Amino acid sequence: MDCSHVFKFKVNRLIVVFALFLAFFSVTSPAFAQVDSAVVAPDSVALTAPAHAEQHGTSHGKEKFEPTKVIMEHIADSHMWHLWGHTSLPLPVIVYTPAGLDVFSSGHFHHGEHDYASSKYTYRLVEDKVKIVGADGQVDEALSAQLLDFSITKNVAAMFVAIAVILIVFISVASAYKKRVGKAPKGLQSFIEPIILFVRDDIAKPNIGHKYEKFMPYLLTVFFFIWINNMLGLVPIFPGGANVTGNIALTFVLAIGTLLIVNLNGNKYYWKHILLPDVPWWLYPIMIPVELIGVISKPFALMIRLFANITAGHIIVLSLISLIFIFETLAMAPVSIAFVLFMDVLELLVAFLQAFIFTLLTALFIGMAVEEHHH
Repeated sequence: MDCSHVFKFKVNRLIVVFALFLAFFSVTSPAFAQVDSAVVAPDSVALTAPAHAEQHGTSHGKEKFEPTKVIMEHIADSHMWHLWGHTSLPLPVIVYTPAGLDVFSSGHFHHGEHDYASSKYTYRLVEDKVKIVGADGQVDEALSAQLLDFSITKNVAAMFVAIAVILIVFISVASAYKKRVGKAPKGLQSFIEPIILFVRDDIAKPNIGHKYEKFMPYLLTVFFFIWINNMLGLVPIFPGGANVTGNIALTFVLAIGTLLIVNLNGNKYYWKHILLPDVPWWLYPIMIPVELIGVISKPFALMIRLFANITAGHIIVLSLISLIFIFETLAMAPVSIAFVLFMDVLELLVAFLQAFIFTLLTALFIGMAVEEHHH
C-alpha cells in the first residue's frame, strides 16, 4: 500500500502548524514575563488585569489576549480537570518528599491561588507543578528538587477513562460472542468485529506472516488505546478534552513497549543482520553502530510522530478559535468556526490514521525481527 501521499500531507500540515506557532510566539513573547502563577491562577487572569495595565502604561485595565499562553495551557497536563467556567474537578496529589509520602486533593490549591499546609510541608502550585514552600514564604528550590510527583493528573485520569471504555466495550463484545456462538454479529459486536478483522488481515498478517497470532493482543491493544484516546481528545467537554496521546511521556512508553517486543522476539537472522552484517569486515566499525542506532531510532520515530501530529491538531484548532479574540470582532467568528469544524472533521480521520500508522509500523518492525530467511 502506497502511503507516500499521506506522509507528504502530514509533513505539510506540521510545517503550517509550526509556522503558526512561531508567529504567535513572536507576537506574544512578552507573555512569558508575567507574574508568578504561584499566586495567580489561570482562571483568575481578570483579577490581575489592572496591574498589567499599569505595567504597560494603559489606564483602561483591559488585558491583551495572549494566544500562546492560552494554547499552551490547554494542551498541557494539569492537576485539575477543567469542566466549565471556574468549575474544575480536583484530582489526587501524590508526592513523595524527604519527610515521607503526602496525599491530598488539588482542590486545596484553589486553582493555584492558595498554598496548602499538610503535616509535613506547605505546598504551592507553580505553573501547575507542586513546589515546597519554606518558612519565609518563598519556594524552597532545594527541597522541591527532591520532591517526586506521582499525582493523578488530567492526562492520567483521562487515560483511566479510555481504559474503562476499552474494558467495557471488549468485555461486552466477548460475552456476546459466547452467547451467540455461530450467529451473525449484532449491535456493538457488529461494529467492533470489522475493525478487529482489519487489524488482523490488513496490518498483522501482511507484515508479520504466519506468526501474527502471537502479536495480535498487543497490536489490538495499541490500536484501540491510541484510537479511543485520540477520539476522547476531540471531545471539548468532560470526560474528553485531555491531550493524552499528545503527551510525549505516554508516546515514549508506547514506543518502549514496541522496542521491547521487537527485540525480545528477534530471531538469529535479525541479530546477525545487526551485529554481523553481510559487509566486508573493515566496514563493521561503521555498520554495527548504524544498525544499533536503527534499533533505537525506529521506536523513537513512532514516539515523535504520534506526539507531534496529535499536538499539532490541537494547536491548529485552538489557533483558529484564538483568531476571534485576536481580532476582537464577532465578524471573524463565522470564518473561524467554519475552519474549526473542518479541522475537527479532519481530526476524526487523523485520530484513526495515527492509530493505524503506529500499529502498522509496529507490525512491520515485528515482522522484520521474526522473519525467517529461506535458502
